[in-house]
Amino acid sequence: MFKLLRVAFVLLVASCTLTSCGFQPRGLTAISFSSINIQGKTLSISKALRNNLKANGIKVLPTAENADLLLDLTSENVEKRILSLSGAGVVREYVLYYRIHYRLRDANEALWSPEQTIEARRDFTYSDAELLAKQSEEVRLYENMRSDVMSNLMRRLSRHKPAQDTTGATNATGAKP
Repeated sequence: MFKLLRVAFVLLVASCTLTSCGFQPRGLTAISFSSINIQGKTLSISKALRNNLKANGIKVLPTAENADLLLDLTSENVEKRILSLSGAGVVREYVLYYRIHYRLRDANEALWSPEQTIEARRDFTYSDAELLAKQSEEVRLYENMRSDVMSNLMRRLSRHKPAQDTTGATNATGAKP
């Protein structure tokens, strides 16, 4: 009984500490549009992006007809560069890059925004003696970078403000900029 009270007290103190510092779990992203059409190439993050948008209450439409925002995924690049060599000329470190290029357009706008890039970079050590482990690590690093890029894209979409028309009224989404 005494042990149970001690555990309850520790949990109470921990929860009070977390709430007093302003901690709160990451919730849904506040986004200023209600529907989106994703155009362009199918990238490796496309499925996760669609799922994340749907989880945030955004309708992913198959056509641009009724969409509030159009997202054009133009390209995806994966790159691996040598970062350092040993004295014998053997690769010791690589740097990995993962980039996506995209552009946005509001439904009531005629022009696309300039193409934007989101990039993730990771350094990793390499050893021929641990070839299988390093290949597995490289795959995990690329998956982690894709996740980071997708999160960054969601943050950028949440900051997107719909264009306002010349009369000062709100646009078709009903949101004020």
